[in-house]
Amino acid sequence: MMKEKIEALRARFASELSDAKTPEALEALRVAFLGKKSPVSDLMSELRNVPKEEKAEAGQLINSVKSEIAEAIAKTGDKLKAEALLAEIRSAKKYNPTLPRRKKSGSYHPITLIQREVEEIFISMGFTVEDYPEIVDDYHCFEALNIPKHHPARDMQDTYYIENGQLLKTHTSAAQNHIMRKYGAPLRAIFPGRCFRNEATDACHENTFFQMEGIMIDENISISNLIYFMKSMLSEVFRRDINVRLRPGFFPFVEPGFELDISCLICGGNGCPSCKNSGWLELCPCGMIHPNVLRDGGIDTERYSGFAFGLGLTRLAMMKYGIKDIRDFNSGSLKALSQFRSN
Repeated sequence: MMKEKIEALRARFASELSDAKTPEALEALRVAFLGKKSPVSDLMSELRNVPKEEKAEAGQLINSVKSEIAEAIAKTGDKLKAEALLAEIRSAKKYNPTLPRRKKSGSYHPITLIQREVEEIFISMGFTVEDYPEIVDDYHCFEALNIPKHHPARDMQDTYYIENGQLLKTHTSAAQNHIMRKYGAPLRAIFPGRCFRNEATDACHENTFFQMEGIMIDENISISNLIYFMKSMLSEVFRRDINVRLRPGFFPFVEPGFELDISCLICGGNGCPSCKNSGWLELCPCGMIHPNVLRDGGIDTERYSGFAFGLGLTRLAMMKYGIKDIRDFNSGSLKALSQFRSN
């Protein structure tokens, strides 16, 4: 008797389901067949009158038909939603590519442009491009670079500290130890990034600026290798020969250390606020990597030597695009920045 009722319920549901063409009709069908006062609930009530030996089988049949009804309603609901979406898409207005554009396209920041250009140049010379966090610990920013605590060189790189003892990196050199331990030697890598220093701002100084660190470690590396790579890079960026000069510079992580300056392209070497009226712009602190730094990076100093440089991307962009004030980069002035376009 129970089997006949269940089969009749299946047939009735199949008939009514085929007539449910809208989500509202489908919901009404669900309530009618699965609600509190529905054929399924009536069958559950009748289960108490079924003989004990048939009760288990009858219960399974009722649960089976209940699951079939719920699954069929769910599938039909998904089908109706898909049909509604398709109808909406077909009725929507088609995009007309010939319509005039109302919004101007964006532009890249000049530092982004110069960074990508320099990256491509160094990649062509066999360098890999690495990334490194802006928040670092004291060891990587100073101690691994031969700058122990209370060293006077730290006074030149006052920065912003966090309560947990970490700090905003003052130079991209903070990645040197990590990169050395990651790859070992031989090694050619550049790692651009944003740096921070707590200092007064003027036409050529900012508390937030961009650098690109570069290191090359191999057998028989000398200062001549450093000069070659830097001149090659600069000639590619400016599309002409650039006057450069090397002068002694003290950086604890290189020995010997140099300041690589380029003739100011804004004033033609005559002197202006951007170059502090000297005719030269400090662009690239560099030198031969100190043996202590190599050893801390896991490099065999008896076999390998290397050079490192910290290229000022911000100042390079100033020279490339003739920007007289470094503070324009962080000003957010769309009038000043929107003129730059990628090639």
